[in-house]
Amino acid sequence: MPCFVITGASEGIGAELDRQLAHTHQSQAQLVLAARTAANLASVAQAQVLVAPTDVSDPAQCRALIEQAVQQFGGIDTLINNAGVSAHALFSDVRSEDLHWYESVMRTNFWGSVWCTHAALPHLQARRGRIVAVSSLAGLVGVPGRTAYSASKFAMNGFFEALRAELKPQGVSVTLAYPGVVDTRIRYHGYNARGEAAGRSGLKEDGAMPVAECARLILAGMQHRQREVVMTTRGKLGRWLKLLAPGVVERMALAALQDDVQPH
Repeated sequence: MPCFVITGASEGIGAELDRQLAHTHQSQAQLVLAARTAANLASVAQAQVLVAPTDVSDPAQCRALIEQAVQQFGGIDTLINNAGVSAHALFSDVRSEDLHWYESVMRTNFWGSVWCTHAALPHLQARRGRIVAVSSLAGLVGVPGRTAYSASKFAMNGFFEALRAELKPQGVSVTLAYPGVVDTRIRYHGYNARGEAAGRSGLKEDGAMPVAECARLILAGMQHRQREVVMTTRGKLGRWLKLLAPGVVERMALAALQDDVQPH
């Protein structure tokens, strides 16, 4: 039976990935669900599940996660790097004594995926497995007010694009997924300028993609070993406009912000 490891699995996209994998594979899926809160993980667990409370910002916990998965199920077929933290603040509003949360964002979003992937790599190579990295459209186009978040996602993209080329001869695929605004609460839990929980989203949420659709697109890309999954028409357009008319893309990014968080 295939073994899937999902980080950030307690809510949002990660929890929905668990539900859809369990539904698709029925009793033929072995799922390893990782997130910081054990109680939340237990509430979403489906199929044959190993619940592994994990903070991916700690490299030792990333290694322990993979060790538990291999011990329980004998190997790993797919690693889905989904854990992430959001942030929304104008850089000029961040005080010097609060800049440490930029590093926290990078440790979770970028380093967490690196540490988990490094620990899982020998097992993925043994099974010619699959790696999925859930990035963001903010990793393709810099979004004002999201300097820390965009930086972490741009770093993810560079790492996994390079890794994809390294692993191609070994039959391990790397799929980068680029969601836009998805109907989850991640932005409400993210950092504000002071490094506290924002409690709100700085983005316009009308037309947000349903989380079920987002998860379905990620899993389809994974299944077909696609290089990339860019999920919205605006995202696909913005990627090419960035090369041809970068000023237009900047205006599009500014238009996505709520009025009260526009640069001043």
